[in-house]
Amino acid sequence: MKTLFLAAIVLLATAASAQTVQINGAGATFPYPIYSKWFDEYHKVHPNVEINYQSIGSGGGIRQLSAGTVFFGASDGPMTNDQITAAGFHILHIPTVLGGVVPVYNIPDVSAELHFTGKVLADIYLGKITKWNDAAIRNLNPGVNLPGAEITVVHRSDGSGTSYIWCDYLSKVSPDYKKTVGVATSVNWPVGVGGKGNEGVAGLVKQTPGSIGYVELIYALQNKISYGAVQNQAGEWVRASVETVSNAAAAAAKNMPKDFRVSITNAPGHDVYPISSFTWLLLQESPSDVARSRIMVDFTRWAISGGQGLAPQLGYAPIPQEVVALEMEALKRVKQ
Repeated sequence: MKTLFLAAIVLLATAASAQTVQINGAGATFPYPIYSKWFDEYHKVHPNVEINYQSIGSGGGIRQLSAGTVFFGASDGPMTNDQITAAGFHILHIPTVLGGVVPVYNIPDVSAELHFTGKVLADIYLGKITKWNDAAIRNLNPGVNLPGAEITVVHRSDGSGTSYIWCDYLSKVSPDYKKTVGVATSVNWPVGVGGKGNEGVAGLVKQTPGSIGYVELIYALQNKISYGAVQNQAGEWVRASVETVSNAAAAAAKNMPKDFRVSITNAPGHDVYPISSFTWLLLQESPSDVARSRIMVDFTRWAISGGQGLAPQLGYAPIPQEVVALEMEALKRVKQ
């Protein structure tokens, strides 16, 4: 009798396992904390669905989606027309949350919040400003005892949407940066050392005295790394926060393109954080696996509606309601 009971348990477990649907995705590290939370919460309500996500960088996510090795991708830099054409199928960009990319730094004996202009940040990343006590930095931070130490520039080593956002902003405020480095998920960095993922950059800055880097806000908060205020178009010194990133999306929400591929860096307005961006889920419009597509559409609808309530606690700003309404319509185009 005991043997029969155990056999029945095994059969039930096997049947349950057979009904479990696994969906694999890969891409941006920028939204990884909120995506992990969402996938976990969705699984609690839908225990037969397991959404697995590899935080490998936007460039990797785009490549894997295009190659068909994952069912969905994620990127902080929208795919180019050439990338979409090369993939060979229609890809829908769905904004999921908003975030801010912040300049993080590790300067021993300096606890003050530093101020940066876009031009100064660009010149640091171009290798034109090489010491912390350079006049360009000192003039923005009167009263701060900046050392004469060399600046160690830290950037991403992988294809990165966070790099895309950073370069997109710096290219808007510095013609020299635009000409020398440009805007892409992968660029040729004039100076510096590379870290993999937001985690890698945060780790390098935290362990390297005299360093500067750029990460999504949540990585600065989680790692307790100092980050600076950046001067916006209005001339205000603004730190990244849920509110100031939301302010950056206000204008874009009223003029959102149909494909949702929009840049909101260096946005105009009061109390706007200038290095802000949407981050996108990348979904196939006509996938062959309709069952998985139906689940991903259901998940995405939940994420851009009820799931938005989880964003602020992780340092992300929710998607404006005007944009959510447009996204709900766009999801109807996905085969399911």
